[in-house]
Amino acid sequence: MTNFSGRVAVITGAAKGIGRAMAQQFAQRGAKVVVLDIDTEAAAQVAQTIQQHGGDALSLFADVTDPTTLSHAAAEVQKAYGRTDILCCNAGIYPQAFLETMTEADWDKVHAVNLKGMFLTVKAFLPMLKQSPYGRIVLTSSITGPITGFPGWAHYGATKAGMLGFMRSAAIELAKYGITVNAILPGNIETEGLGDIGEEYRRQMEAVIPFKRLGKPEDVAYAALFFASDEASYITGQTLVVDGGQVLPESSLALEGI
Repeated sequence: MTNFSGRVAVITGAAKGIGRAMAQQFAQRGAKVVVLDIDTEAAAQVAQTIQQHGGDALSLFADVTDPTTLSHAAAEVQKAYGRTDILCCNAGIYPQAFLETMTEADWDKVHAVNLKGMFLTVKAFLPMLKQSPYGRIVLTSSITGPITGFPGWAHYGATKAGMLGFMRSAAIELAKYGITVNAILPGNIETEGLGDIGEEYRRQMEAVIPFKRLGKPEDVAYAALFFASDEASYITGQTLVVDGGQVLPESSLALEGI
């Protein structure tokens, strides 16, 4: 796969979980990595770890719901590296809230981070992406919303499905600049947030995944590497499911004896 030496990869929500794995994997393949997150301490630790392993990384504060902080971050990236080639819109939240008790504020917060935050991030970095001969936008969506549903995540699922609607139109608009726009749809991935959901949820999810295990953040990061690569230069407006086969069984009967 492409060696990313000389290219700059900007990743939101990169202080933990999938975003951190993306930052580490891009750095291992030579990219200069920008770790964007609201958790500046954790972001700095990710950047420091990359640097300790010989990579080039910069950590910056960015609240994806605030265009001012995103514009400032873009300016800092321009100052430090002079370019952005790859933008991974990965920041997202998934608080559980059932419809009967979900408030307008609950709905708005998830949409502000997951959907509007993606839009604002693309807007902030688009001027640099347009100047790059390797422009790539990679969105972290989910199987929840576009393919599946789960009680308590109607607001989350709506944002993740909305990301794909954005992707398809954006891919057409940005093709004239040579920019590809694609999305990864992770299933259940072993991240820090999983602990908040509980062990019972974990056991139930593992039981319906053909591989009988949750995915690793690196599994999603590898998909991001592919979409950002030269080999994927003719692929745009597409999705890649990374779920260990979770969406395949038509019922639990399909998994009996496996």
